[in-house]
Amino acid sequence: MEKFYKSKNSMTKKNILLTSVALIIGFMVGWLIFSGSSEEIKSVENPSEAITNHDHDAVGKNQMWTCSMHPQIMQPEPGDCPICGMDLIPAESGADGLAPNEIKMSKNAVALANIETTIVGSYSKNGENTISLSGKIKPNENKTFTQSAHFNGRIEKLYVKTLGETLRKGQAIAVVYSPELVAAQQELITATKLKESQPKLFEAVKNKFKIWRIPSDEVNQVIKLGTVKTSLTIYSHIDGVVTALNVSEGGHITDGMAILQTANLASVWAEFDAYENQISEFSKGQKIKVISSAYPDKEFDANISFIDPVLNTQTRTVTVRAILNNNNGLLKPGMFVTGKTEAKDANGGSQLIIPASSVMWTGERSLVYVKTNPNEPVFEMREVVLGNRYQDGYIILSGVTNGEEIVNNGTFTVDAAAQLQGKKSMMNQSKNVSAISETKIELSAEAGKKFRKSIKPYLQMKDAFVSEKIEDIQTFAQLTLEQINAIPKSEMEKMQSIHLTEIKKALTAILGTTDIENQREQFVVLNQNMVPLIKNLHNVNQKLYIQKCPMAHNNHGAVWISSTKEILNPYYGESMLTCGSVIDSVY
Repeated sequence: MEKFYKSKNSMTKKNILLTSVALIIGFMVGWLIFSGSSEEIKSVENPSEAITNHDHDAVGKNQMWTCSMHPQIMQPEPGDCPICGMDLIPAESGADGLAPNEIKMSKNAVALANIETTIVGSYSKNGENTISLSGKIKPNENKTFTQSAHFNGRIEKLYVKTLGETLRKGQAIAVVYSPELVAAQQELITATKLKESQPKLFEAVKNKFKIWRIPSDEVNQVIKLGTVKTSLTIYSHIDGVVTALNVSEGGHITDGMAILQTANLASVWAEFDAYENQISEFSKGQKIKVISSAYPDKEFDANISFIDPVLNTQTRTVTVRAILNNNNGLLKPGMFVTGKTEAKDANGGSQLIIPASSVMWTGERSLVYVKTNPNEPVFEMREVVLGNRYQDGYIILSGVTNGEEIVNNGTFTVDAAAQLQGKKSMMNQSKNVSAISETKIELSAEAGKKFRKSIKPYLQMKDAFVSEKIEDIQTFAQLTLEQINAIPKSEMEKMQSIHLTEIKKALTAILGTTDIENQREQFVVLNQNMVPLIKNLHNVNQKLYIQKCPMAHNNHGAVWISSTKEILNPYYGESMLTCGSVIDSVY
């Protein structure tokens, strides 16, 4: 019995041990299962915390979506482009660390466009407040005269043959044959014979020669000899330096025709261009010192005699004029001169100055591009307020600070690059402007081969736009279209297909009109789609330049492709042939 109790007690302890182990394991499994569930429940109860801990935090709630072909499209969620229907892609805003007004250019583009920068510095007036003006010496138009012909005839011999000759009053100018003079001489000889009986007739005939300004000595000689001279000498009734000569030996003159013009250079004009924001600084009678490049150590004192009441809308300047005494003949018309006058605002102190070449005007705003990264070609558009012109620059009132680095050469090229990248620019204050896609487009070997064949007729079409030959434009547009149509659809991806479809539409529209302005509008669309493909084309086998005119396409800017670095603008032709700059190149 004792043995039985011992065995039963042993079995009870063993069961308790097994039960305890099972309970412990059960608790551990339950904890593992329900702790995960509790976390999930917690995440559901607090979604913002769940998103924070999510593995896709890189996307973030501020992710924007854009179209690779139309980067002006910005949407807060993925979908299709409302313009072309392509799938939107994540925008890389902030990925490059650029501010909204900043752009980054490649070092190759900066070197190609010869973009240069300078450091903004200050200068001290030291009590002086001088405005410097650029100008030119011109003849005093109040002292210019014209020698006119008073009868019809032919120049047998010309004594004054070159510009710049000094002409004296009474000096022989030319020997002239005139049928009118021959007839008048015969009439004079006859009237001389009737002088006693008809004195009034004689005086009337003689007065003809006086009206024609034939010298009395010539007339008296005809009367005395009684013979007709086949040619007579005409003499100058003005003096001065010959500034225009309108006849040559063997040429004909007509009554009232200007034979030559002279200018009295004993006094000359110094005419200067004053910018619109300087007009208030000048008044008639104001003293001005004139310095010529020919005599840098000599100053000519004068007073302002005239301020043009009309502003030149092209240059935004008015003409400021001073009369200079030139009895010694030192100042020659055409000489470049500098005028210096004291400004009415005599405030002293130190002020900032920037080069004039750094400034872009839009009519209402003055803009510069500031280099914000000392080691990379990163530029920021900045609006500035300008003061008076100072030598080759402008006093800067606000917008940049001392020590900042600004673009002083190639400013418009940087602005063109900003437009292409969809950033704020001179003509576009908002960021959402049309830009050329920079997305990588891989053309297949076959598609690339076919597309290369379209480059030659395209370049010929571009040249036809430059020369404004409508027939040639349509001829080469047709050839370009044929090469584009030859690209197999099976070789094109979706993005390539969209670009090529737009190219075909533009070329077809060019072929459908003979109005060159309408053709140029389609040429803008054509280039917006040609340039991305050209930039991603391998083995072009020639150097091509991507060029842009910031004023084309209603001041939105438009690009084109050229085989030469020289700017020949296809959007304006002869009217603005050299407007534009090189913004990129393809090898």
